[in-house]
Amino acid sequence: MFKYFPTNYAWNLSVDLAIEMGARIGEIEEMCAPLQEAAKQPDAAGVAAFRTTWATMADKLIELAGEDEARGRLLSAGEKLNRAATYLITCERLQAHGAPGRIDLYRRFLDTFIKGAQLSRENCERVEIPYEGTHLSGLFVRAEGIDGPAPLLLQVNGLDSTKEMKYRVGLPQWLARRGISSLIIDQPGTGEALRLHDLKARYDSEYWASRVVDWLQARADVDPSRIGMEGVSLGGYYCPRAVAFEPRFACGVVWGANHDWRDVQKKRLQREGSFPVPHYWEHVRWVWGGDTIEEFMAIAENVHLEGILDRIKVPFLVTHGEKDSQIPVHWAERTYEQLVNSPKRELKIFTAREGGVQHSSFDNSANAATYIADWVAETLGGRVA
Repeated sequence: MFKYFPTNYAWNLSVDLAIEMGARIGEIEEMCAPLQEAAKQPDAAGVAAFRTTWATMADKLIELAGEDEARGRLLSAGEKLNRAATYLITCERLQAHGAPGRIDLYRRFLDTFIKGAQLSRENCERVEIPYEGTHLSGLFVRAEGIDGPAPLLLQVNGLDSTKEMKYRVGLPQWLARRGISSLIIDQPGTGEALRLHDLKARYDSEYWASRVVDWLQARADVDPSRIGMEGVSLGGYYCPRAVAFEPRFACGVVWGANHDWRDVQKKRLQREGSFPVPHYWEHVRWVWGGDTIEEFMAIAENVHLEGILDRIKVPFLVTHGEKDSQIPVHWAERTYEQLVNSPKRELKIFTAREGGVQHSSFDNSANAATYIADWVAETLGGRVA
């Protein structure tokens, strides 16, 4: 794990995620060098300083992209906007719920991301799936070299990631090369669903996942019999739960197991394990609901996989980093052990030899992501060569 800030796990996590999303090390240095003292400050003061330097870099890149665009250099403009979007979501993610200007910052990120993807001619289409009188937003990435309906992997966030972050880490692109399409969504409790529509997280993830499957099966470019699901971090709970109760999924993958999130919260109350974001208890109550920690903890009692996984009767891959400092590796082993009716179950623990030993492989995602992409291709009928 790259530790720019020796005493601040949440900031290091953010920097590492930005690198995995395509940040340039020179820009990282320019943004982070002034922040060493701020990293030691209380959350409110520290994240305000973080936002200032990262948003300033994004502003500069957006200005440079405008100069490129004026000269007709649209590909170069797109590349700069892509990085600017990464820097905007990185600093937005660290802000407290209700921080002044946070929603405006998020909306600017969305606009910058979409324009960057369009100008750089990426295989990425924004889509909207009807849900509860509004919609769930997603990014659709088409399989390469496929005529007609293609297999697809639905990909969902963890506690504090967004669809754009998952897209930039690269799994959808690696799947596309293997003949597998992707739909990456902001499910309830994440991204646009939370920030713009106030859709809270649900423990019964099959509720929204089934509606996404309905939408996918109506598309002519998706093979309705070959739709799998993957979840990262807290998605390591959402995905197995949804696959257990939605029989139309053809396989499941967790990228960082999360077998018993209620237990993780109890441990965090005792300051055990690393917090993924500052203002953690405010953040989880924003995501799940609950005016107090006690009310939130009552909600969290439902967020576990005990007594559920024997319902899964399709292939399932469980991955985890051996040095995960958020979710102990024994929870990945527990998930695997309870997949007793899966016809093809696999437990893959990423070690120092492969890299990706931290939470959901954020320290080095490439080998982990391609391992997942190969497994999905082999399972859903894609290609690995």
